[in-house]
Amino acid sequence: MNENDTPKYTEAFTELQEIVTEIEQGEISVDELSKKVKRASHLIAICKNKLETTEEDVNQILRELDASSDKTNGE
Repeated sequence: MNENDTPKYTEAFTELQEIVTEIEQGEISVDELSKKVKRASHLIAICKNKLETTEEDVNQILRELDASSDKTNGE
């Protein structure tokens, strides 16, 4: 997967975990470290964006449910 691809959240998170494991275990050469860190940064941004979008969607649904509940309760 190249850096311009936009993986789904689960794919991005899994790849990020793999990069972290490689770094922790010292499996990455110094030459690859910069490339992996840049990729990890890209993956973090994807995950963060998806989580923020999901949170906004859930909050919107909850507001709509509250408004609907208020209407049915005569408020």
